Amino acid sequence: MSWRCDLTGKGPLVGHKVSHSNIKTKRRFMPNLQNVTLSSDALGRSFRVRVSTNALKSVDHRGGLDAFLLKAKDAELAPKMLEVKRQVVKKLEAKASA
Repeated sequence: MSWRCDLTGKGPLVGHKVSHSNIKTKRRFMPNLQNVTLSSDALGRSFRVRVSTNALKSVDHRGGLDAFLLKAKDAELAPKMLEVKRQVVKKLEAKASA
């Protein structure tokens, strides 16, 4: 399992650990990833995803998983979430045309 957020694509960053004597050694800053279950209102089902806490806050701010996915760029989403986004778009188009 990679250290990558399924919704935002956020991954580990590289930086320095700086000692008191100012010696710099390489280290990695890992994103705060959590396993959560998010539900889609349009599809009527839930999805288990591994997201950063920042992305979870953004999902809540935008009004749910569907709204977040519709606004998200395809390049940032994980393949699993890209498929969910396509299903949501298809479902919403079907509702709009009916």
